[in-house]
Parts: sequence; C-alpha cells; structure tokens
Amino acid sequence: MPYELDNRLVIGVASSAVFDLSESDAVFRSEGEERYRKYQEENIDIPLPRGIAYPFIKRLLALNDLSPSPSDPLVEVILLSRNDPDTGVRVMKTIEYYGLGMTRAIFMQGRSPYEYIPALNIALFLSGNKPDVDAAIGFGHPAGQVLDSKFDDDENDKTLRIAFDFDGVLAGDESESVMQKSGLTAFHDHEVKNVMQPHNPGLLKEFLVRVSKIQSVEEAYKKQNPEYENRIRVSIVTARNAPSHERALKTLKSWGVMANDAFFLGGIEKGRILGVLKPHIFFDDQSGHLKSASTVVPSVHIPFGVTNQPRTVLHE
Repeated sequence: MPYELDNRLVIGVASSAVFDLSESDAVFRSEGEERYRKYQEENIDIPLPRGIAYPFIKRLLALNDLSPSPSDPLVEVILLSRNDPDTGVRVMKTIEYYGLGMTRAIFMQGRSPYEYIPALNIALFLSGNKPDVDAAIGFGHPAGQVLDSKFDDDENDKTLRIAFDFDGVLAGDESESVMQKSGLTAFHDHEVKNVMQPHNPGLLKEFLVRVSKIQSVEEAYKKQNPEYENRIRVSIVTARNAPSHERALKTLKSWGVMANDAFFLGGIEKGRILGVLKPHIFFDDQSGHLKSASTVVPSVHIPFGVTNQPRTVLHE
C-alpha cells in the first residue's frame, strides 16, 4: 500500500532551516559549485552544526511516540533541498547522526522544490533562503523564512512551545489592511463591527489545525496514562488588544482550535514577552516585530500580505 500523507502533520524543511550551513555557503559563494561539491565530499562524515529550527523539528518528531505504530507516525518531516543527490548525502548523514526521524527527501540541483508542497500535503515549509520562501508564498503555499536568531536547545526540556502572531500569519490580512490604510481607531471599529464573522484563514491556519489535532491525541493518551505531561503548548502573541481581541478568539474557536496562551499586547514590544515565554519557534509577518523577537527566540518571517508589499513613494 502507498504511504499516505493526508492524515499527518507534514513539514517541509530546507537543510538551511535545520542545520548551520554558513561554512558550506561561504565555500560556494567564494569558490563556486565545483569546489563546494568537493568540500562536501571531503567532509561527508562530519555532521553539520545544528541550526535555528533544529530544536523545533526535533521536538515535533519526538511526538511520534504517541502513535500506536511506528509505521503510522503523526508527524512527517521531509527534506526539500536545492542540492543534487550527491552533495545531499552529507545532509542525510547529519540527519542520521542526530537521530532525527527524517527518511524522505527531494533533491533538485539548483532549483527550489517548493512546487511539490501541495503534492506532499505540506502544512509548513521552512527555509533560510528568502527567494525560495517568497516564491512559495507567491503561489499561496505556507512558507516561512528562518531568520538568524538566538536559540537554546535544552536537552532536558521536552516541551514544544510554538508561538504565532495572528494577522497575516494565522488569519488573512483583511484587518491589517484596514489598520495600514485608516489607523488604529478604524481597525478597532472594524473588528467590533465584524466580531461574529470569522477571519479568512491565513497561510499557517492549516498548520495550527494539524498541531491542534496532535494536542487532541495527547489528551486521549493522557486519559490512558495519567502520569503523562502534555508537551505541546501553543501561544498567540499579537499586537492586538481590547476590543479587537474578541474576534481573534472567536475565529480560533470557529476553526476548532484553542491556544494555551494569548498575549494581546497593544503595541508592547513582543521581544519582552517572548524572552520569558521562550517558544522554540515564533512566526510573524512583520519584520519590525521580528527584530526584537530574533534576539531572544528562533524566529520565522512569513512574508505575506499588506505589510510585506512594496510601499509606494510619492514625489512632489
């Protein structure tokens, strides 16, 4: 029987998201592809250092121990690589070295494999390559650029903490467009007026829904194993504040999901909160918010919507 992906949380990752490729990239940029290929061959048995998204991916894959059968995992992580198969061998050996449960990969020499996101039922594609992420989002695929960030991988911490901005990430940018065009007062008026109308889904809505399904599996497992401590914790960290908070919460409820934590900050710098919350990954669509966030936690830019459109400059 074919291996089905429809009922799993499927993540696509570029090697640049999970491992530190700075040394390899420096060889490629300064000495060209031929020397890069030789460099990877010479270092084939030397594992690549862990990268920004490594703690997130490791903990996500660890949730597969909740499945009754190893052949039917809850989470599938697929490597999507610009490398050719030969130079990709070092990445696969690194995956094996760290004991990550990743066995499936696509290698496409010099091309981004983002076109295969729908075919593989991928709910999130992570890459350090901005053009690849921009191209994927241009086709409406759920993608994010892993930024150079501070990250801490405490081996004794088994919890997986995931934090999301709301508008432009989980929800569409309809309300953010009102904010950008007409200001804060108009934004609040718009949200109060439409409080019973759920937001249109954003690029990462499906990812959140699938994470929520695993949380339901955790709850069922806990009933059979009362000593089990839930590992997934989902947080919303948004610049919204009252009275616009209610529509966001009603939207999550309409999707059948619930956050463990919600921070409605009303303009307070997000880095202050994230430094205490310490998520293993944080998603936001606004570069301004990510400047402070990336100094304290692994951060991912979702370059979607009105806040990422080129601004028109008027000349008098």
